[in-house]
Amino acid sequence: MSGEHPLLSSPDSPSKPLVPPSSLAERLEQLCLDESSSSSILDGIDDGQGESLLAREYTAVPDCGEKPGKQFFPVERECRPQFPLEYPTRHKKRQVSWGTMELHSINSNSASHDVPQAPSGVLEKANKSQGSHHKGIQFEDNLLHEDNPRLIYIDDPKKTNDKYEFTGNEIRTSKYTLITFLPKNVFIQFHRVAYLYFLAIAVLNQLPPLAVFGRTVSLFPLLFVLCVTAIKDGYEDWRRHRSDRNENNRESLVLQSGQFQPKKWKNIQVGEVLKIRADDTIPCDIVLLGTSDPSGIAYIQTMNLDGESNLKTRYARQETSSAVGSAVAEGCAIMGIIRCEQPNRNIYEFTANMEFNGHRFPLTQSNIVLRGCQLKNTEWIIGVVVYAGQETKAMLNSAASPSKRSKLEGYMNRETLWLSIFLFVMCSVVAAGMGTWLIRHKNQVDTLPYYRKRFFTNWGKLNGKTYKYYGIPMEIFFSFLSSVIVFQIMIPIALYISIELVRLGQSYFMIEDRHMFDCSSGSRFQCRSLNINEDLGQIRYIFSDKTGTLTENKMEFRRASIYGRDYGSRLLVADQLQEENNAGEGLARKRWKLKSEVAVDYELMELLHKDLIEDERIAAHEFFLTLAACNTVVPIVSTGTSSSCAKGDLGVDSIDYQGESPDEQALVTAASGYRYTLFERTSGHIAIDVNGEKLRLDVLGLHEFDSVRKRMSVVIRFPNNTIKVLVKGADTSMLSILANDSERDDELRHSTQSHLNEYASQGLRTLVVAARDLTNEELEQWQSMYEDASTSLTDRSLKLRQTAALIESNLKLLGATAIEDRLQDGVPEAIESLRQAGIKVWVLTGDKQETAISIGISCKLLTADMQQIIINGTSEADCRNLLVDAMEKYGVPSSNKRNQSSKCKSNAASDYLELPDDAKTSNVPKWHEAKEEGKISAPLALIIDGNSLVYILEKDLQSELFDLATSCSVVVCCRVAPLQKAGIVDLIKTRTDDMTLAIGDGANDVSMIQMADVGVGICGQEGRQAVMASDFAMGQFRFLKRLLLVHGHWNYQRIGYLILYNFYRNAVFVLMLFWYILSTAFSTTSALTDWSSVFYSLIYTSIPTIIVGVLDKDLSHKTLLQYPKLYGAGHRQEAYNPNLFWITMLDTLWQSLVLFYVPQFTYKESTIDIWSMGSLWTIAVVILVNVHLAMDIHRWVFITHIAVWGSIIITYACVVILDSIPVYPNYWTFYHLACSPTYWITILLIIVVALLPRFVYKVVHHIFWPSDIQIAREAEILSRKHKHLGSEKDEDSG
Repeated sequence: MSGEHPLLSSPDSPSKPLVPPSSLAERLEQLCLDESSSSSILDGIDDGQGESLLAREYTAVPDCGEKPGKQFFPVERECRPQFPLEYPTRHKKRQVSWGTMELHSINSNSASHDVPQAPSGVLEKANKSQGSHHKGIQFEDNLLHEDNPRLIYIDDPKKTNDKYEFTGNEIRTSKYTLITFLPKNVFIQFHRVAYLYFLAIAVLNQLPPLAVFGRTVSLFPLLFVLCVTAIKDGYEDWRRHRSDRNENNRESLVLQSGQFQPKKWKNIQVGEVLKIRADDTIPCDIVLLGTSDPSGIAYIQTMNLDGESNLKTRYARQETSSAVGSAVAEGCAIMGIIRCEQPNRNIYEFTANMEFNGHRFPLTQSNIVLRGCQLKNTEWIIGVVVYAGQETKAMLNSAASPSKRSKLEGYMNRETLWLSIFLFVMCSVVAAGMGTWLIRHKNQVDTLPYYRKRFFTNWGKLNGKTYKYYGIPMEIFFSFLSSVIVFQIMIPIALYISIELVRLGQSYFMIEDRHMFDCSSGSRFQCRSLNINEDLGQIRYIFSDKTGTLTENKMEFRRASIYGRDYGSRLLVADQLQEENNAGEGLARKRWKLKSEVAVDYELMELLHKDLIEDERIAAHEFFLTLAACNTVVPIVSTGTSSSCAKGDLGVDSIDYQGESPDEQALVTAASGYRYTLFERTSGHIAIDVNGEKLRLDVLGLHEFDSVRKRMSVVIRFPNNTIKVLVKGADTSMLSILANDSERDDELRHSTQSHLNEYASQGLRTLVVAARDLTNEELEQWQSMYEDASTSLTDRSLKLRQTAALIESNLKLLGATAIEDRLQDGVPEAIESLRQAGIKVWVLTGDKQETAISIGISCKLLTADMQQIIINGTSEADCRNLLVDAMEKYGVPSSNKRNQSSKCKSNAASDYLELPDDAKTSNVPKWHEAKEEGKISAPLALIIDGNSLVYILEKDLQSELFDLATSCSVVVCCRVAPLQKAGIVDLIKTRTDDMTLAIGDGANDVSMIQMADVGVGICGQEGRQAVMASDFAMGQFRFLKRLLLVHGHWNYQRIGYLILYNFYRNAVFVLMLFWYILSTAFSTTSALTDWSSVFYSLIYTSIPTIIVGVLDKDLSHKTLLQYPKLYGAGHRQEAYNPNLFWITMLDTLWQSLVLFYVPQFTYKESTIDIWSMGSLWTIAVVILVNVHLAMDIHRWVFITHIAVWGSIIITYACVVILDSIPVYPNYWTFYHLACSPTYWITILLIIVVALLPRFVYKVVHHIFWPSDIQIAREAEILSRKHKHLGSEKDEDSG
């Protein structure tokens, strides 16, 4: 079930004093002998299987949950030894860099189905690969072998910090200070290569020989961009400074001179003792020493840390709880030493020892409270600071998610490179022309203006002075550099700003989309990344979690198999059944009112409360005792009376269960429905109301769930001193450790197994429940082993697993549970639409195979006509044979026989165009059409388990898996670990150019979400880890349909057009200048004013592109949802591709020629000066590019009209203003031109002639080769006209 269950310890068992090495060594010898004979989990540990790297990377996945317990000795997770912060360098095979996966890849709420159990041989080799060489079970004190343990002297911060100089508690999340802001911000901004390019242009323009534009004007574009970005960054950092200041100046109570006194957070030091009151926030990472609860329990909320709202329990050690309380009351000093690990980012693990009053005892995750948590339902706690400030786990985990870059942006960089080549060619042509011209006229240089060597004036200082003529070679070089300056906007600096603003606007409309608002949870759509909006329109693969993503993750107890009998067919509401029984019995019993109603089986209820002593009744009794006791759910009781009861003396206590796992809450709630109500939990005991009788059980120990054992167990002492171990877990791990002493045991196992298969086929989540009695000798042996293992600072989790194997063996089977996790609304319809859109949906789940298949059928992922390929291998050879056989049977050629990359691209472009309307899509590549006769051509579905992936995700088998999986319409991966999910995503990312999207709701989905091109988090029941690591977040899976088919399509079409249009807009302007320079003796002079050149990209033409990029819609949302195949435009890259780029460049070339030569031809006989021509060109090019844009706009709204036509008006206004300034050479030119009809006719002629080829091309293409989008848009227009005519007829008839 939950992966975060503490291990309870007896409240009466004293802590072990420091053990001499000799006595410990003697004990180890006996432990090794006992372990070799009793631990079933170690059987076959040297079977020779699992040599693969993936065994090291994927097995033994940690379930680093955090569930507390004072005297709860948690079985530590595999986080640290299995997944270090760096991979071992000795790994020779391919490794995937998966970031901070040791923190996020664990689902703290996952049920026992969520991770695979690898063969023990694989586990052993995994441990060896990490450098953990275990010889037997060496439970020695690893403290001596810890390289650099952190020593904390309790209530002695001076001694603690003088020796080690630990970090203070002041935090700083800001990037800059007043001194560092300017240089650091500028340095960060110039990481963009384009900025360096424009900086070089501005610097060149400051040199006298290259001063094409005014020196101030040339700096304006770059300074504008830098200043806007700096202002934004400065404002954001000011907010961080303000937040840091408020945080650092908060106060907490610190023990000083025997009294707790207020102290600012920033002044708190490691080693100080703090007192935190109810609802206060924890200022640093502290180890609990005592709480207001006599048992040492405290409730905390970790929402600020991991997003989870459920209360979690933490415990102060019994050894410190009472002593600290009395010491503080008497004003005595608190003395002790804590040895703990160095600061690390793993919030689900804490390994330490404490020496207190002559005893040494272990500290675990259940004993530490992390910075940012809040104290709830507890009056106060006292703790000692172990990590402060930047060394706290919360601050170490504050790094942002890995940044992602959109696919279109990569293509944009490719085209920018081409434009750079064009720029170089044009500048080279100008430089070569300049050289040729100078050589041809070298004899006239003395008399030519700008080239003659001496001034001809006879007055002043210029008389006889030489011109700055540097000779032909240098003039050629300067001409090249001057050309770079003149043509600089060929590389569009404004494009970067435009794209950011457009993405911001698109995100706003996605967030405000009321169709993606989840009313049930009150959560709206979130855009957590603004860099990849357009990637939503090109998704080819979706990798989805099941539990909480496709399903609701609201568990309901539905069926039970107890002692071989199936229950759950006759269900009644528990409250109704209890009222009927109470009325029949005529007595008033104490009732527990649950937060939600529970359906119970009447026959099972009768069996439980019969006064019979028989095996079936005893098994049912122990079954529900296990459900009520084997968990870490916290009961919260509120007392009241029932207003609905006739008898006023019938007391009603309302009870609610707080747990980190919905599965656990469902099981405990179900047990309460059958009158086994857990109503009290302390550090050493639990209390259960069994049909009105209170049963107090001492909890001697609890082995929490982990991903290797896949089960949890609790050791209970009953009032009659009977000791039992109660166990629940996944069937794969439980059935192998059951006793098989009699024929009845064998029958019971088979009947339970058949029930499990039936439940799984119905899509229910199953667990097996078992128990057995422990003898005193077994208990003592287990406790002895556990004390040694729990004090180890290294490999504690492995040793505790081996310890748990002592008692988790020869169990008596009690039964099995079946929990329903219903599909979310709209999931089948959403998956059907996504598949029609040409998107492959893969499900990666930790559930068992039968459950995953059942859910796949329910959500229409798997259909009846699909051929299922099931891969369940137990070795590398097994898996290889299964893959090869499947490929041969279904005609899937190996990648060695075909060009994989070319096939992927061709399939991606055309596989999905011929999907039938009934939407039973098969994304099988085209080579399936050429199969041999007799080969099955039905759609394929690949179903594979995590155990097989351990062997298959090896380099030499990855190709076979990729070939087979990509030929299937559906892939379902069962029993997969978090890292395996990321490995599957990486398999597709690295071998294709297709875009991937991963969607999940839990912490075990984080690695997959971060690996995919687009990560989507579901705001579900398992906290917010997935949301915090995602690029986008939503409340329901069904919203993914609208996100991709509507917003993804719009965003892709808009950004694709925006990039092409910006390239066109700047290139037509530059080419116009290029033709002018060619006709002016390659002089790099400009007919346009400096300000006109600068304003062209920043003011004259930028606003319309941004407005269109945010608001334009080629199709309505209804059409896009009605015809999902329209999404294929993104797969075919219709909005942006190399062909479109080159066609656009050819059109640009034509328009630039028209722009230059039409005015020149019109005014060739006139005496118009060059500045008048420049004014004409400025107006003409702005009108041309805006009309060009208007031709491509699909949806005209008021603001679009304002932007397009308003920009032309603004251009005229700016030209008038600039031409009215006497100091400029173009003074009053516009006024002369505007009075002539020729001026206006020329502009009209330019627009018509320049755009005529484009117009003809669009018309012909639309008539003879229309795209799907054009057809759909025409259908939309006809539909609107039909509705409009229909409404007019209705009005006339009325």
